[in-house]
Amino acid sequence: MTTEPLESEVRSATDVIRRFGGRYSLELGIDLAAADTQEVFKWFLAALLFGARISEKLAAQTYRAFAHEGLLSPQTILERGWDGLVAVLDAGGYVRYDFKTATKLLNVCGSLVERYGGDLDRLHGMATSPSDLEERIKSLGKGFGEVTLSIFLRELRGVWIKAQPALAELALEGAKALGFLSAESSDRGLALESLLRIWTEEGHATQDFPDFESALVRAGLTFRRQRRIGRRVG
Repeated sequence: MTTEPLESEVRSATDVIRRFGGRYSLELGIDLAAADTQEVFKWFLAALLFGARISEKLAAQTYRAFAHEGLLSPQTILERGWDGLVAVLDAGGYVRYDFKTATKLLNVCGSLVERYGGDLDRLHGMATSPSDLEERIKSLGKGFGEVTLSIFLRELRGVWIKAQPALAELALEGAKALGFLSAESSDRGLALESLLRIWTEEGHATQDFPDFESALVRAGLTFRRQRRIGRRVG
């Protein structure tokens, strides 16, 4: 399967967002631009759900199940308990990872409450550097591996001053496939600088760059799926 029909629709960063979609947080009704710690926790929860090997549709559906139940703070999640969380995860379609994820949520939220009073902004404020921020988040529990951390911090770029994650591998793949970077690009630091320059030269605000970055991640996922289908057909 070729990517040419998709590439022909994409000539600018704006086109990428229009074609693939932007920030996942906005789709979920989460307003990170409000710089509100409750909104940040909502995205924290969503990132934990998106970080598993599960479809974006099911992860989003499960987040909405949590929202419907009012489980949008570490305290309410802890109060619901393991059995209650499993029920909500199952209602959202998160059946394959329900037991594991319920345990993960309780451990991570418990650590967040114990160490930072349940306040992610406090965690960010106590971090001494971008790398310290990443270590503090990962140390909350096993649920925050590199993939989940990248998902979470990517959309906080420009909101938290110390949120400076490396460019996601999928974003790099998407940018190369769409011609924003050369096929030989491998240094994610330099790639991020180039993409930021493209974004700002189009007249966009730096704080809105996560829309472009998330769109490139979505593009990278699309092209990976196409390659898998092409291999099966071949």
